[in-house]
Amino acid sequence: MANVTFSSPLMPRDLTVYAVAGERGTLLALAKANNIPIPFDCGDGECGSCLVEVRHYQPGVRYGIALTEKEKEMLRQLGKITREEIMDAEVNDMPPRHRLACQCFVRNEDIEVRFEGDVTKPVKGPALSLAAAIYKGGVGIKTLDQFLSYAVKVEEDAALHFERLSETMKAAGNTDVAALFAQLAGYSRLHLQEARAKCEKYDANVVLPASTAWPENATPERTSLWEGDPALKRLDALKAALQGERRGYEFYYAIANTTKDAAVRDVAKEFVNEEIEHVNKLKQWIEQEESALRSTAKPA
Repeated sequence: MANVTFSSPLMPRDLTVYAVAGERGTLLALAKANNIPIPFDCGDGECGSCLVEVRHYQPGVRYGIALTEKEKEMLRQLGKITREEIMDAEVNDMPPRHRLACQCFVRNEDIEVRFEGDVTKPVKGPALSLAAAIYKGGVGIKTLDQFLSYAVKVEEDAALHFERLSETMKAAGNTDVAALFAQLAGYSRLHLQEARAKCEKYDANVVLPASTAWPENATPERTSLWEGDPALKRLDALKAALQGERRGYEFYYAIANTTKDAAVRDVAKEFVNEEIEHVNKLKQWIEQEESALRSTAKPA
């Protein structure tokens, strides 16, 4: 059995997959079978998009590494392999630090596979609710300054919401979910920085709206969660977070498709594209969490 641990800054946590050496083929095939988002285009060693860093838990052990010519050439072009590493692999059977996931076969060893993840934005957006084209929560947007003020409020509230959830979960002893909410809060802070950067870009006069401006006094991305429930699972927390991101997406989508102001429409579409990325990323995390749960549930 080979234990392959996949790690990426775009994954909610590291995921270890148990695979029989040789049966699951390449690292890329193993990743695809377990919904792990290693990016790839050609899948044949000719584009370099599936570059990964492989950490061997037993350094110094000879593994009989076989590097194909196309993999060596692509790694050279990417600046990810040296002449000494190639010599070490071919003469001493010592694996190089970087590999192409589509060319690296699973062996009978425990390894960690690190990758950056696909940072391109998905083209297709998530499914909309029936009312999304006309619904914007009772919020009336007339100017670009007003829209950006609402956008900053949405992102700021999301960050504060996750931070508060993290604190209450930690106090309740649910450290695993507390860590997840802290991570989500960090991403929300990045989204807030992006919203504020747009305010600077368009020289907006930002006046944050009061909570009473929103239906039920809550911005779209705030969701109802059992704050402090020690039994809350990561999967349920991720699904609740996804619900909030979907609401944020629909809020921006509705404005982009109902406003009569061209400037508001153009900037709202920028937020729509960003929310598509956030929604799809959470869906990806949920798939990974479900895959991890299925893996641990399998009989030994």
